[in-house]
Amino acid sequence: MDGLPIGEVAARSGLAPSALRHYEAQGLITATRTAGGARRFPRSVLRRLAFVRAAQNVGLTLPEIRAALDTLPEGRTPSARDWARLSQGWRDRLDEQIRALEQLRDGLSSCIGCGCLSLTTCALSNPGDVAAAQGAGARWLSPLLRRTPPASNAGPAPRAARPGAGGSGRGTSARTAG
Repeated sequence: MDGLPIGEVAARSGLAPSALRHYEAQGLITATRTAGGARRFPRSVLRRLAFVRAAQNVGLTLPEIRAALDTLPEGRTPSARDWARLSQGWRDRLDEQIRALEQLRDGLSSCIGCGCLSLTTCALSNPGDVAAAQGAGARWLSPLLRRTPPASNAGPAPRAARPGAGGSGRGTSARTAG
């Protein structure tokens, strides 16, 4: 049977096999099965996984990535033209993230409205913790920097990285693999 086994796809893509299984379950990639049930991926899955990783680096969630991939004809890997079309819509999002990060960088030594009141500037900027009335967390950080990513975006933790699972604890997740 043609196709790449999961271990080879993992090695070539830099993703853990558990991440590949998760992406398959999420509908981002597909595999066929051998008579023994082993997964076999088409070689084109490597480009599709590169697309997924790039989209995650932009900050897209797996459902957003799946929606983008669903605009392609069935089973087709994104071409350079597809990439240009799909990524064009992400520019505004990146620009917003860049602005938020610049704001964070420029205000690292100032009060962010978290309620700690430990900085001298907190007494001036947030007297009596008035920011608490706006809700929990660092209220004066950009909402983009306060949001928590969905748990489904990272996929399952690799076995070795789970507490009590043994191993070196140096597993590679889909989100942090480099």
